[in-house]
Amino acid sequence: MSAASQLRSDDMTPKIGDLAVYPAQGVAEFTAIESKEVMGRHMTFYVLKVLDSNKKIMIPLEKLESVGLRQVIDTDEVADVYGILRARDVNISDETWVRRYRSYDEKMKTGSIHEIAEVLRDLNLRKLDKELSFGERRMLDTARRLIIQELSIAKSASKEAVEEEIDHIFN
Repeated sequence: MSAASQLRSDDMTPKIGDLAVYPAQGVAEFTAIESKEVMGRHMTFYVLKVLDSNKKIMIPLEKLESVGLRQVIDTDEVADVYGILRARDVNISDETWVRRYRSYDEKMKTGSIHEIAEVLRDLNLRKLDKELSFGERRMLDTARRLIIQELSIAKSASKEAVEEEIDHIFN
């Protein structure tokens, strides 16, 4: 994994082995370029493998810039993410769980690690006061998984080490 390079924003032409973050899926590695015929039309796709699920994603070449791929954060941004997770002077919404869920879901779909960190923090803080709905618990697990995965790559640390740091923040 450390041999894979990160997709650079100034070079949107990925190479096999490059890493990028795919919104709501997590860190993925470019594994191949494939051509297929789709509905009578010849198309070329980038093939990505999501690292923690081995899910295969195929992105048409012409859609690469519009799907929301971004590079893995650099070490300078790691402190920002931890700052968001540690913040306690935040306003936790009193909306119904359905409205909160929609709001959190919108943040998750952006693919922004900062937005996902806010979801992780807010749900962890909410769970101290009230029981989370089933959907919120699932979203908490997803946000946690995405944050741990990207931070471990950005810091070149094990997932277990990052998981311990996050547990320490919220315990």
